[in-house]
Amino acid sequence: MKCIIVDDIPIARKGMARLINQRPELELIGSFDSAETALQAIGEKDVDLAFLDIRMNGLSGMELAHSLPSEVMVVFTTAFSEYAVESYDIEAIDYLVKPIDPDKFNRAIDKALNMACQKSAMAHLKNMANANRDFITVKADRRYVRIKLDDIRFIEGCKDLVIFHLENERIRARATLKTINELLPPAKFIRVNKSYIANRDKITSFNNNDIFIGTYEISIGPTYHQEVMDYLLK
Repeated sequence: MKCIIVDDIPIARKGMARLINQRPELELIGSFDSAETALQAIGEKDVDLAFLDIRMNGLSGMELAHSLPSEVMVVFTTAFSEYAVESYDIEAIDYLVKPIDPDKFNRAIDKALNMACQKSAMAHLKNMANANRDFITVKADRRYVRIKLDDIRFIEGCKDLVIFHLENERIRARATLKTINELLPPAKFIRVNKSYIANRDKITSFNNNDIFIGTYEISIGPTYHQEVMDYLLK
C-alpha cells in the first residue's frame, strides 16, 4: 500500500516514517512539509493512504483531505483532539493523537488494509461482471453512449475527463481514468501510465520506454513499467 506523510514538523515526519517502515505492507513514497506540495505530488503518483497533520501553515490537513481523490484513504495525525468529530465527517480511517502510540497506529493500519481488501474484492467482482461484455457505457455530453471494446485503441485521461480514441473517432466523457480502468476487463486493457490505458490488441510495437499504437507513441510510466514489459515480452 503506497502512502505519504504530510506534516510541517520535521521530527513528526521522521517519527511517522519510522512507524510506516515497520509495516512491510506499507511503502512510503513521499514525505511533505505542506499540503500544497503534497497536492502537486499526488497528481503525479498513485497514493493509497495519506497521513495528514491537521494544523499546518497554509492549507490545513482537513482542507487537504477534502481535495484528495475519493480513493485515497486518510489517517489524521495531530497534537489536538478537538477535530475528531470533523474527521469522521470526512470518513477518515482513524484519528491519531500525538505522540502516536504504536499499538493505535497498527490498529489504524489494519483498518486501512481491511478496507483496501474490500475495495479490491469489489473491483474484482466488477471486472468479472464486465469480462463477458463487449462494450462499455459512458455518459458523453447529454446522452449515454455504448462503446465497443474492440473499437477502443487507447483511452486518455485528463483530471475528470477521459477521451476514448477509437478507430475513426474520439469520444469525450466525464469520468476519471481510475474509474474507467475498474470497468474494463484487465485481460484486454492495460494501464500504461497515469494518463493512458491501452487496448492490448492494438499495440503494434514497443521499446523499453514507449508503446506504439499505429502512429501514436505513448510513454510507459515508471509505476507501470514492470507490468507492461512483462506483458509485452512474455
